[in-house]
Amino acid sequence: MLDINSSRQLRAFRAAAYGIFLTLSLPLQAQSIYITEQRVEADVKVYVTKHRTDADLIVFKATYEFDAKGNNGRWYFVDYEFENDKIVHFVKYRSDSDVKIYYTPYKSQAKWRNSEKKHLFQ
Repeated sequence: MLDINSSRQLRAFRAAAYGIFLTLSLPLQAQSIYITEQRVEADVKVYVTKHRTDADLIVFKATYEFDAKGNNGRWYFVDYEFENDKIVHFVKYRSDSDVKIYYTPYKSQAKWRNSEKKHLFQ
């Protein structure tokens, strides 16, 4: 028979193992973005608008990768292609783009304005 301390330790271990299992099994959609100069390498072609009302997505540039989790307009730019979740190419003309974005300096304002294009970043 287990003593009280062993029983508590076993319960704590089970709870921790269950928590780790749940964390690893949840699908996270990070938004680590790699910029390519080659249009053909891109998953998504992006045009940056000057006006918020023209954008499909309002983007906040995250300083830390953990701030960019989810498909909610918070992007973390990476330096190496192998670190990315999406490869984007910035285009010069609006008509060449898949998504039009507007940069905001506020994390709370990042959001999709046109949810029909949300699938491009999933």
